[in-house]
Amino acid sequence: MAMKTILASVYAVNPYKGSEDGTGWNLLLQIARFNTVIAITRENNRPAIEKYLEEHPIPEMANIRFEYFDLPYWMRFWKRGGKNALLYYYLWQLALPRFVRRQKLDFDITHNLNFHSDWMPSFLWGLKKPFVWGPIGHHPQIPAQFLAPVYGQKKWLLDRIRWAAKNIFWHLDPFLHQTRRKAAAIIAVNSDVNKQLRADPGKLVLMPAVATNDMLESRSAGAVSTDILEARSKEEGFQIISVGRFVALKGFDIVIRSFAAFFHRLNAAERKTVRLVLVGNGPELDLLHSLSDQEGISGHLEIVLWIERATIRQRYSESTAFFFPSHEGAGMVVPEALSCGLPVICFDNAGPGEFITSDCGRKIPYMSYEEAVEAFADVLEELYRDRSLLKALSIGARKQFIEKFQWDQKGDILKTIYDNIP
Repeated sequence: MAMKTILASVYAVNPYKGSEDGTGWNLLLQIARFNTVIAITRENNRPAIEKYLEEHPIPEMANIRFEYFDLPYWMRFWKRGGKNALLYYYLWQLALPRFVRRQKLDFDITHNLNFHSDWMPSFLWGLKKPFVWGPIGHHPQIPAQFLAPVYGQKKWLLDRIRWAAKNIFWHLDPFLHQTRRKAAAIIAVNSDVNKQLRADPGKLVLMPAVATNDMLESRSAGAVSTDILEARSKEEGFQIISVGRFVALKGFDIVIRSFAAFFHRLNAAERKTVRLVLVGNGPELDLLHSLSDQEGISGHLEIVLWIERATIRQRYSESTAFFFPSHEGAGMVVPEALSCGLPVICFDNAGPGEFITSDCGRKIPYMSYEEAVEAFADVLEELYRDRSLLKALSIGARKQFIEKFQWDQKGDILKTIYDNIP
């Protein structure tokens, strides 16, 4: 089948970053495996892109052309870093079709790659070409019992105000309605997306946006019983790791309290063998230090500020399991943990819970705060005491990564979507 030209809007794209920026970069490379791409992004992304391309020869770049677009200064002087980013993104998208027309770009399909949000419209459908939207995600409300008692009424109120704002877009924004109606295909990162979006099911393609390059790439991708997995099952030490921004959404308070509940079940000799490592940073850092003191585990907790990818790989290889009780609708760090053969412990939700099976980890349903802490502590104790189970889950984690969470698999899905558009 002949190559098509895809006009892709990628507001956030940076080869040096993870999360939304890294996803945008990797999806562009995947599109370029089979088609040509005109990638439109912001001017502030140009230095990182050009620097990376000078340092890394990438074959796919022969099929990618970057165009840089920003609103005039008088329309963006009020934007400061991440502050007001959503409003600026809305205006940027609104002005994008006019920029494309002025550049007289020639293309076959338009694709709005990010932000990954089911309540923010795109305006690429206005270019009168087949339009693909996504991957888009859906963050459900943080259950009240996991928010107000720990983070306070103010954080709870702000979360509910954000939820109310999203509902205004879902129900009243005519441009979101047009985005949903005009899309030839809508790529959803989880099954919750259509609960609020209510799009034609025939347009929906389920594709988790999260993926990673193999963190054990020097080893055989098909060999799930690597020496790391074998060694992990034989070690006497037991190290739990969790990675992410220190915000309420990620549930690090649950990590600390569940680990503490597990820790206090152990005898003095056993306690010497267990350790919790948190990697990240964010506004709740002081709260996490305070919780660890209250729970009596500060001597067994290490908090590491953000570190380089090579170092985080080493941290994963030293760990026993990955604990990620996040309430979000995705979880970019989960594939990294799986790629290193780490069983994942999470809530049974439409985010990390959709990625994890009983063969590669453990997940618990939502319940009261205290019950959740005890249930997660039970999981930790189960893994601590049953090394044969730990080995089986490690092999399952590696297998889940290989089958579900490599970037090339996303590229194959995108190719199929484009090929099916007349």
